[in-house]
Amino acid sequence: MAKQMSVIRFTGKLGPLIGYKRNGQYFLRSMPESVRQTTATRRASRRFGIASRKGAFIRHAFYNHLDIHCDGGHINRLNRMLIAAGDHHEAITGFRFNQHTGVDRFFAVAPRLLSNGILNIPAQTIDGYKGMAALEVKVIATRIDFTSRQVVGSETVTLMIEPDTTFQETNVSLDVPGQGSLVVVFQVRAMYKDGPSRSRQNVAADVIAVAAPQVPKYAKKRTYPKRTRLLPKLTYTHAYPAIIQLE
Repeated sequence: MAKQMSVIRFTGKLGPLIGYKRNGQYFLRSMPESVRQTTATRRASRRFGIASRKGAFIRHAFYNHLDIHCDGGHINRLNRMLIAAGDHHEAITGFRFNQHTGVDRFFAVAPRLLSNGILNIPAQTIDGYKGMAALEVKVIATRIDFTSRQVVGSETVTLMIEPDTTFQETNVSLDVPGQGSLVVVFQVRAMYKDGPSRSRQNVAADVIAVAAPQVPKYAKKRTYPKRTRLLPKLTYTHAYPAIIQLE
C-alpha cells in the first residue's frame, strides 16, 4: 500500500495499479498477476457483492434527507453488517452514519417503534451543553422494497427541543404505506445561535428500527362439508334357468 502524493490523484484501475480512497486519503496497490478462486471464495465474493449493492441502495435512500456528514468508514461498516445479516434486514438496527456520536448521547432512553407504526419517544430529561440553544430532532422513515430495489416512500418529521428541560413523552405517526421494510433513522443535531453544530461530537444519525414487511393475510380457503351421494335403492332380480327333468 502506497500513498498518493501527486497533485492529480485517482481511484480505479490504471495499468497494473489500483487507486482507492480511504478516510479521505488516496492510496495505491498493485494488481495481482493471477487470481485463483475456490468455491468458498466465490461464495464469499457473491455475498459481498449483494451486500455492497444493497448497502449503496440504503445509503442513497437516506442521503437526501440527512443533514449531517457521514464518517469515512460508514460504507464498509454498513456492508459488514449486511453480510452478517443476510436477508434479515432488522440486523442493521443500531447502525450509525456518524460512528463518533450516537443518539444515546442525547437521549438516555431510546425511542422505539411500536407495531402500529408509531414512534414512541419516552419522557426524559434532555441535558444541555455549553452554548447550545436547542436540540433538533429529525425522524426519517423510508419504506424500501429490497426485492424490487425500489424506495416506496419517505416521510420526515422535525422537532425542536429546549435543552435542560424535561421532555414530555411524544408519539410520532409514521405513515408510509406500501410493501417493503420500513427503515427509521433518528437524527439529532445540537443547534447554536449561529446555526447547527459542525462538530462530529454534537450530531448523530442512527438506524433505530427496521420493521419487516408485513405478510399479507390471505383469506382462508373455504371448506365445505362432505356430501354423501345418495344412491337410489336398487332391487336386484335374478333369473335362473329352468330346470327340466327328463324322464
